Amino acid sequence: QYIIGQIRSTIEDAYHTKTKAQARIIGLTAILKLRQLCLSPRLLYQDSHDSSPKITFVIERLSELMEADHSALVFSQFTSFLDLVESALGSHRIPYYRLDGSTPTEKRKALVKKFQESKNASVFLLSLKAGGQGLNLTKASYVFHLDPWWNPAVEKQASDRAHRMGQIQKVSILRILMR
Repeated sequence: QYIIGQIRSTIEDAYHTKTKAQARIIGLTAILKLRQLCLSPRLLYQDSHDSSPKITFVIERLSELMEADHSALVFSQFTSFLDLVESALGSHRIPYYRLDGSTPTEKRKALVKKFQESKNASVFLLSLKAGGQGLNLTKASYVFHLDPWWNPAVEKQASDRAHRMGQIQKVSILRILMR
C-alpha cells in the first residue's frame, strides 16, 4: 500500500506542478512501476524479500504440468521478471529453455529445435517481443502470459506459437492477472 500511495502522490504532484506532457510521461512511468509491482516487488526493490504470487502460482502449475508430461510456453514483456522465473525454475528443478532479445539469432533456431525435439516435458521462457512471432513451438500444450500487453493482439500472436501446423494437442492459454 505504501508504494501505491507514493506513486499516486507522485502523479498528483506532477499534474499540479508540471506541464501536461511532462505529467503524462510521469504517469506512464508510474503505470510501468505498478505493472512491475504486480509481477514482483523485487523488480522495483532488489533487496525485497516479498514473494511474488505470480511466480508461486506459475511454479505450482508448471510442476503439475511436468508431472503430467506437458510442455509450456511462459511469456513476459520484462526480461528482468524472466530472470526471477528462471531462478525459481532452477531451484525447483524444472527443465527450461529461454529466448529473449539478447539471444543471438543462430542460437534461437537451436533452442527451438531442442525444445521441439526433446522427449521430456519442459518450459520455454520467452520475452513477448522476441518470442512472440515467427516461431513454431507446437510441443507446448500450455501457454502462460505473466503480464498483460497494451495490445491484446500481441498476446494472441504470442499464444499462436503453440497453435501452428502440426499441433495435435488442445492448447490452454492462461493469463495471470493481478488486481
